[in-house]
Amino acid sequence: MSAPPLTAVAAWDVPLLRGAVYTLTAVADRLPPWRARMESVGRSLTDADCWYGPAAQAAGTALVQVSGVTTAVTTALTDSVEHAQRLLGQADTAQELAGQALAAAGAVPVPLDDGGRLVGLGPAGADGTGLGPDQVAAVLHAQDLALEALEAAARAGSAATAAADALAGLGIAGAQAPVTSAALAPLVPQGRFPFPTQVLNRPPAEVAAWWAGLSTADRTAAIARTPVVVGALEGLPAWARDQANRVHLEDVLADPSAPGHAVAVSVAAEIARREDEGETVQLHQFRPSEELVALALGDLDTADSVAVVVPGIRNTPADDLDGLTENADAVADAARAAAPGLAVAGLAWFGYRPPGLVGALGTGASRAGGRALDRALDGLAAARATDPARVVVAAHSYGTRVAEEAARAPGEMAADAVVLAGSPGLDGNAGSLEADEVYEASAGFDPISWWDLHGAYPTWDDDFGAVPLPTDAVMLHGEYYDEHFPTVAAIGEVVAAPRRPD
Repeated sequence: MSAPPLTAVAAWDVPLLRGAVYTLTAVADRLPPWRARMESVGRSLTDADCWYGPAAQAAGTALVQVSGVTTAVTTALTDSVEHAQRLLGQADTAQELAGQALAAAGAVPVPLDDGGRLVGLGPAGADGTGLGPDQVAAVLHAQDLALEALEAAARAGSAATAAADALAGLGIAGAQAPVTSAALAPLVPQGRFPFPTQVLNRPPAEVAAWWAGLSTADRTAAIARTPVVVGALEGLPAWARDQANRVHLEDVLADPSAPGHAVAVSVAAEIARREDEGETVQLHQFRPSEELVALALGDLDTADSVAVVVPGIRNTPADDLDGLTENADAVADAARAAAPGLAVAGLAWFGYRPPGLVGALGTGASRAGGRALDRALDGLAAARATDPARVVVAAHSYGTRVAEEAARAPGEMAADAVVLAGSPGLDGNAGSLEADEVYEASAGFDPISWWDLHGAYPTWDDDFGAVPLPTDAVMLHGEYYDEHFPTVAAIGEVVAAPRRPD
């Protein structure tokens, strides 16, 4: 694209353009949360028992259509904003340089033409002009500024074209544009199927971005067609993983010979028990053949605080899921007691396979578990990037080793606090756990906390650096979440907010 005349560039109203780009950016930023609220309403209507029949179906169809349109508009507008921001930068540069060039030329004085070249002065400089050396230098500098200004103006023009082209697929051409969702709907591509395998094993932030670019129809198709893949994707909202994992759960329950059937039976029983009691339950992870399960009590998508409860050795989801969910529930209840009105979710995390007694002597299970925990925490953070929750890892016994290994994984561990209960010892100190807050509880009657199996005692080593939590002299190794002892209440306080030492 050719550049406009230099005098026109110097007269550009860049503040007006800046205001327009700001407004466009604000609209693009507000669309995703608006769409999320609208889709949340749609999911609520789907589950509602009070509205059914043709009207409810029509409302559901309309919301799906609006979601598709909003997704297309968000994608196009975000692309357009990116080019518009580049346009603003280049226009600002061009206008400033053009003004400097005209001012420098006027100070000599010599005129510049619309192409930024000196009028009546040959390319060699001062011969026959009567200009002194300093004036010649000023003239040539003015010409250089003018050419740079026009180059920036040309780049601004290219960016403006790209910004407009990004919106062309929405029927926007000049002043003409569809003004309603119904008018935009025919322009939105239909019938495409998103392949979640393209983001399998990608960082959770990339998975979250991929999901954000899908319409409701696309998301529904992905869950229906590839529930096993969708349910395993770290970075997706919990509601989507729950829907996908429940499809997978029903498939495994229907086939007694399926790998992990016993795990599925245990999961289904725990979900039914909790939901019969009126609790919100989300099946956040379900890989039954590998004995990997994560069950949330509460809504991970909206909770103010999330407690990730990590178990120790000799626990399996087939036999011990109810016990781990009881612990997660106890911690969540304690957090609500510490901060009434706080929305809390407890995640019973069997995201690794706890070893037996002999396996606990090694580090293989903790390393694998640490990598899995680190990724799970990254997934929670990515899914809640625009509305982060306070996340606390509450690890018990060998689970404290898993938490330490999660901190050793590449990148920062996405947790605000770590609680170590009944630890058999760690290699590092509190600072090595990468959380702003580290707490520990070691009961005097708990022999595991005396056992320097893997490193320094968190309690007995004064240099470890953790904030001690209260215990009871007669507490045993398995009683840190017992309501009859003070530790679980203190852990709940940590989940609710940072806790000062007693």
